[in-house]
Amino acid sequence: MSRRGLAAVASVLDQAASSATNILVLVLAARLSSAAGFADFSMVYVTFSVLLGLNMAYVGQSLVLEKGERLGALCRSAAGFTAAASAVVGALLVVVGLALPATPGRAFLALGLVLPLVLLQDGLRYCFSALRAPERALAADALRLVCVVAALAVQPEGASAGRLVLVWGLSAVPALGLGLWLLRPYVRGARADLRPYLRRGHLGQRFVVEFAVGNGSSQLAVLGLGVFATPLAVGALRGATTLFGPLNVLFNSANSFGPPVLGRLGGKRATVRATALLGLALAALGAGWGAVLYALPERVGRQLLGDTWAATAALLPATGAQYAVMGLGTCALLTLRVLAPKATLSLQVVFSVLSVGLLLGGYAVGGVAGAAWGLAAGSALKALAAWLRVARLSPPAPQADEPHRATARAA
Repeated sequence: MSRRGLAAVASVLDQAASSATNILVLVLAARLSSAAGFADFSMVYVTFSVLLGLNMAYVGQSLVLEKGERLGALCRSAAGFTAAASAVVGALLVVVGLALPATPGRAFLALGLVLPLVLLQDGLRYCFSALRAPERALAADALRLVCVVAALAVQPEGASAGRLVLVWGLSAVPALGLGLWLLRPYVRGARADLRPYLRRGHLGQRFVVEFAVGNGSSQLAVLGLGVFATPLAVGALRGATTLFGPLNVLFNSANSFGPPVLGRLGGKRATVRATALLGLALAALGAGWGAVLYALPERVGRQLLGDTWAATAALLPATGAQYAVMGLGTCALLTLRVLAPKATLSLQVVFSVLSVGLLLGGYAVGGVAGAAWGLAAGSALKALAAWLRVARLSPPAPQADEPHRATARAA
């Protein structure tokens, strides 16, 4: 296999390791906690997911587009900015934790203390991606997976959300140390410059907007349910989406490796044919996976998610439908990123806001199950609108560099 092929395999495996870490963290936390305890943990983990996405958009996505001889200095600057920014946000979370009631407050306090560790460890993945060394990211993320599973597996049943968050965060230290050691040869002697990240017009600012109106808005809406409705809703929704984690690996791989492959197909017809077939395959996988999960015996479900299973099981039909249409939507947006990259932002803005409205409206009408069906309806409408936009396209053959400029993620 060529070096390029090995790099692609390492990148996919790294995404799989990162996704497996998130899935197993939530599964283990659910098994160790009561339904109320997992709800508190989920509130904190959703907050972390939003902060992780913002850092990925502001720092990571702009970094991986860089080329040239200054990559060492740029990676040192990216790591330095991530460390500094996460320390500031972590301090704010500590203040929030001290102001909140005891149980959720201690969980947010713990997140504030470990945030610089977990954000910097994840941020190193983008440094290695920019340096074309994904095998180094894979080594660090594989160690992260092993350490966090081992650390959480030895925690006592009934452990508090604050304790679980603290253990989860501190377990990143070995992987962070390995990542910094693997990065050192590339950044030795380079000087960090954080000023570009503070200037108006930094490329990451556009990516933050796309994240905020895509993935971020729905996550913040789910977090809002915990604040204004009940944290148990967050735990149930988080438990349902956790079980569909393997499909997120496929969606992320399609977004990462699809544009370069599709860009070589040579025109709209071939591109649309390929993405339509891929979308149908992902939709079938989503529906099939949902059916498998729905058919699980209660005993098996409780082994996966503990006390949270009862509330989660009722959401599986809606979440399965959501992931089926997300497969179609992901491929529609992937098509647009190859053929007309500027067309994706307006779709993300309009239909992400609509999805949030359907989520909250669904909760008002039908509780947590209504919220899950609202998310499914929002994803279905976004997929339909994206494919209609594809059908109206009549562009010239895509330029070779267009796939590399389009980095917005599908939701």
